[in-house]
Amino acid sequence: MSDSQEFEEEYADLGATTQNAMDIAETSMDIVRGFTPDETLADRVRQKSVHSMGDIEFQHLIEFTGGDEIGDDEDAPVRAGARAVLEEADIFTDITMVKAGVTGRGHDCEVSKAIGHGKELAAETGMTRTAAAMLELDKEDAFEGSIVTIGNAPTAALALADCIEQGTRPAVVVANPVGFVKAEESRGRIREVSEEFGVPAITHVGRRGGSGLAAALTNELIHVAKDVRTDEIDLELDAETRAADGRNR
Repeated sequence: MSDSQEFEEEYADLGATTQNAMDIAETSMDIVRGFTPDETLADRVRQKSVHSMGDIEFQHLIEFTGGDEIGDDEDAPVRAGARAVLEEADIFTDITMVKAGVTGRGHDCEVSKAIGHGKELAAETGMTRTAAAMLELDKEDAFEGSIVTIGNAPTAALALADCIEQGTRPAVVVANPVGFVKAEESRGRIREVSEEFGVPAITHVGRRGGSGLAAALTNELIHVAKDVRTDEIDLELDAETRAADGRNR
């Protein structure tokens, strides 16, 4: 295997492909780990949120809800997301910017954007294009077993929550829409249906967030899946056992 291939496999989550870039990426993450826990899979997502937002305190805003066959501990959404990546599930994003941020390396999932679907529905009803797109794709069962990532549009998150309430079951939802209008409400709604119906979800509280954060957290699911493939991670552990065994990495 060439050096570039090794870099690509090892740093698919951070995008580094040269030695200098690798050094910068690893130094940055080492600094982040100095301020965040490093015991569970959920901790890895917290670390990525800090790295993405440039804010040490952001780790305390991340929320994990829903469960998988192992349990409803905080690692459940990460385990579910990693499994979905390993199963080559589709990844759907709300807008183009989020899609552009999801790495194309380290996985064989098809990454698609929702916006652009449901144009007629949006025109007929006056709802946002992203909400109409989510509803249109849901009619095609597109989200069933998929990774759904929302980084920009609160109305997309609200529409997805309605779909889940009506029976749709994504493998995992990563919802970090940003803004002052309906953003907090939309993430709260995702948490509500996640807890009620057991759908794994990663969200956060507050007004911040955005496309970069949503893409970064999705990339961490891809990175965890890569570590499973290389036998660095055992997905058959809950967060408490993982922390006790020191088997995060």
